[in-house]
Formats: sequence, C-alpha cells, structure tokens
Amino acid sequence: MTDPSPLSSLSSALADVVARTAPSVVSVHSHRSRATGFVWKPGLIITADEALADEGEVQIALSDGSTVPAAIAGRDHTTDIALLRADTGIAPIKLATSVPALGALSVVVATNRDAPSAALGMVSLSGKSWRSLRGGDIDARIELDVRLRSSQQGGLALDASGEAFGMAVLGPRRVLVIPAATIERVAAQLETRGRIARGYLGLGLQPVRLDDGVGAMVMNVDKTGPSAAAGIRQGDVIIAVNDQKLSGVRALSRTLGPASVGAVVNVAVRRGGEPVSFKVTIGERPEA
Repeated sequence: MTDPSPLSSLSSALADVVARTAPSVVSVHSHRSRATGFVWKPGLIITADEALADEGEVQIALSDGSTVPAAIAGRDHTTDIALLRADTGIAPIKLATSVPALGALSVVVATNRDAPSAALGMVSLSGKSWRSLRGGDIDARIELDVRLRSSQQGGLALDASGEAFGMAVLGPRRVLVIPAATIERVAAQLETRGRIARGYLGLGLQPVRLDDGVGAMVMNVDKTGPSAAAGIRQGDVIIAVNDQKLSGVRALSRTLGPASVGAVVNVAVRRGGEPVSFKVTIGERPEA
C-alpha cells in the first residue's frame, strides 16, 4: 500500500482542523442580517459588530437547526467586536495570542446559510498594531487572501495547527483578522461594563492654521465636561498638550483611548493671542 500523497495528507489535516472547530461556531441572526459567531466563554458569544443590526431581536442558530434567543451584552464599533449572551450549551473555543507569519496558511471556519463552512487562504499581511478608521486599537495587522461571504464574517481564523488566532471580518477590499489579544481585551470590558471607556475633553474643535504650526479652536464647550471645569472657554486655541505641539484635531482625538480616562494633562492654549495653560483631568465619554 502506497503512502498518501502530501496533498492528500494536507487535505485530511485541514478537514480535521475544521471538524474540531466547527462545533464552537454558530450563526447569528439579527434584523435582515446573517453573520457568524463563536463561543468565547460559556454563555457568551463573540461576533462582528459591523454585521450585527442596530435594532431588533437577535437569535443564535445552532447546528441541529434549533435557535435560541440572544441579548447584546456590549459592542464596540471601533474594533468591530460585539458580545452576546445566549444559553447555547456549546463549549467555548480557546484563542491563541500568537500572530501567524506572512505566507502561512489559514482556514476560516464560519457559517453560511446556517450550515458550517470553511475557506482556505493565506496570510497576505502580518504586521504591527494599528488603529482602525473608527479609532480602535488593534493589536496586530493581519490580512488574509481569502474570499468570504457577509454571513461568514465573525468566523474563526485558524492557523495550520488548528489554533484560533482571531476573528475574520470584511474590511475595505480585503479580509481582516481581529487578533485574539484584541478580542480578549475588549470582550473582557464588554462583559463587565457593556461598553469601552473612551477619553473625553468635552470640547468641539475646529483645526486652524497658525504662523508656527497647527492649532485647534474651541468651537463649543460642554458646560459639565472636564475642560469647562478646568477653565477652557469657547474661542481658545489649543496649541499643545503635555508640551507636545498639536499636529491636528484627529491626532488629539486618537490620544483619548481607554487608558487616558482619569489622566491629568497640561493643555496650552492661546486666548486673545496670549498664552495660557490649564490642567485638565480627562473624563469618560458619556454614552450617546
């Protein structure tokens, strides 16, 4: 009897990887939307926030054809992570915090039309941490050369050994992976608080050109916000924060991540052409 060919061995190994993971993957039904989710902890399911409807009921479809109701425990649109509570009785999947190498094979295990599905691709980009267009901190830049349907986003991205290294989502013209480190960090906060804390200055800002650089003019001030408490007024022009010259309003907003809440910063402004400085304790952005 001849030994199996390398391709036959690879095929069998991939099929085994998919078979081991598929039981932890579910289909997520929300208003006019279908996506994939996976059991993160008993009674808790991770799915792609982008694929979850903003209103209406949420149902989890199981492999036996039955459905169970789900409640949204929390969602963070900046990292595309949503957390659902549902009693599925399904064992959770263990996430691996390792980041796959460029060129490594990857299998996305998901659902399509409420049935398990799989897609094989390659890691086309494996890089450092980055910030999403919505301001979320993602621990690693991972892109996959694979085609996915919208119902497959939220599926698990596995390496060749079967370890789940993240959640596959549809980005602009590419498939991205939200890595396990980001999922664990964000989902833990969603589980306990239902939301992700974001820094808040309580200011409406407009970029302005200055003779020696860029500033941010204060267009409006939240009277109950931290900047008002510190003494900043409408018409002030922010030129620096903690002695770092301002490079733009967007750059300032990017510094207001979860870790910034409670920090005291020195804000340098020009008021009527005169320099003034204020110590502002960054607050927590109120819920919309």
